[in-house]
Amino acid sequence: MDSEQLRSSSQRWMNAALAAFVEGPESYDFAVHHAGVATEHLLKAYLAGIHPALIVDGRHFDSLLHATGLGSHAAPLTKVKTIGLAEAHERVLRLLPRKNPIDKKALEPLADARNGVAHSAIHDSAQAEAVFTVCLRLVDPVLGELKVDPNGYWGPYRVLHDKLVDEQVRQERVAAEALLVKARSLFEQRFGHMSRKERDVVLAAITSQPMITMSREAPKQCPACGSQGWVAGLVNVPGVAGQEGVYLVPYGFHCAACDLEVSSKLLFHLGDLDEDVLLDDDPYDYVGDEPPVDEDVYRGR
Repeated sequence: MDSEQLRSSSQRWMNAALAAFVEGPESYDFAVHHAGVATEHLLKAYLAGIHPALIVDGRHFDSLLHATGLGSHAAPLTKVKTIGLAEAHERVLRLLPRKNPIDKKALEPLADARNGVAHSAIHDSAQAEAVFTVCLRLVDPVLGELKVDPNGYWGPYRVLHDKLVDEQVRQERVAAEALLVKARSLFEQRFGHMSRKERDVVLAAITSQPMITMSREAPKQCPACGSQGWVAGLVNVPGVAGQEGVYLVPYGFHCAACDLEVSSKLLFHLGDLDEDVLLDDDPYDYVGDEPPVDEDVYRGR
């Protein structure tokens, strides 16, 4: 439950993962498994740095006792039950909504690859590079939060890290541009024959309500056709990210006019779709009657 121990463990597992990755397809099973373990340990290092209770299974009372310094009343420490990769990611996502580029769906390739190897000795070698890219982009902002030198963490594999991330960014830009071209073509097919006045009436009707639902939605201009679209995402409550007001952290976008639908990993490449949206909501609708928690105080700084 020690943050520094978990961070150190993460670095060792990550180095072993990258060492296996450069060996080629015959070692990809070790690579994706070790990368998943490394990521889980680093996420837990961040959570444990706030409080050890954040990495234990809340349903297991003995684990909670150890995490809160009452281990003398519990079973041995070796019996502690902690959360897995997916739940650790979910908890970090709640605490770092604006800094985590990987949402729950985007995490799936990494989690599936790690679990497939660990439980069934099954993995898809063709997905190894994609799995690693998810891992690298998830780890980088957490290293920043932990104030860990990335050069020290990645060691001799820093150049490989940079190339994998750069290639993924390039592929995402191409994918984003392809979405825009397709959406603009469809918009022209649907509305190109209409007069401006007629089109405005139709668009006002079909774009007035969001087509996707998460925790919250907010209107945003479509980068493809200019109509009103909707971003959906998670609400960022004051105190967690040190900002005033209540913000929507976007994780998806949809435009009913041209059917442009954008997942979280491509939002960054399409104008301001990834930017937080200030909401009119009352923060106490989300945090109850207690005042917001100051993040620096919460983390013991």
